[in-house]
Amino acid sequence: MINADKPVESSMRKELEQFRPVHLELINESHMHNVPEGSESHFKVVVVSDRFQGQNLVSRHRMVNKALESQISGPVHALSVHAMTPDEWFDKGGSYPDSPACLGGNKL
Repeated sequence: MINADKPVESSMRKELEQFRPVHLELINESHMHNVPEGSESHFKVVVVSDRFQGQNLVSRHRMVNKALESQISGPVHALSVHAMTPDEWFDKGGSYPDSPACLGGNKL
C-alpha cells in the first residue's frame, strides 16, 4: 500500500522488496538539498540481499536502477545505492558511508 504522505518513497520500497532483502533502508535525503520542503527527489538506498551474490558493483547498481526506473525517470533526481550481500553487510558491521554535503547544483 502506498503512503499518501510519501508516495515516491512508498512505491520505491515496494519495488525494492523484489530483492527479498534481509535489510532495507530507504532514506529521503531531499532535505539536504535546495528543494521545497517535503520533496521526494533525493534518496539513499541501502539494500542487503542474497540476490547480489556473484554480482559486481556495477551489476548490482543496474539491478536496483532497473527496479526503480519509473521513479528515476520521474520524481527522483538523485539516487545513492549501497547494494550488498549479507556477508558484506555483516563484515562492515551494518554500516555504510554518510552522503556528502550538497554542493548546490541548480536551484529548483
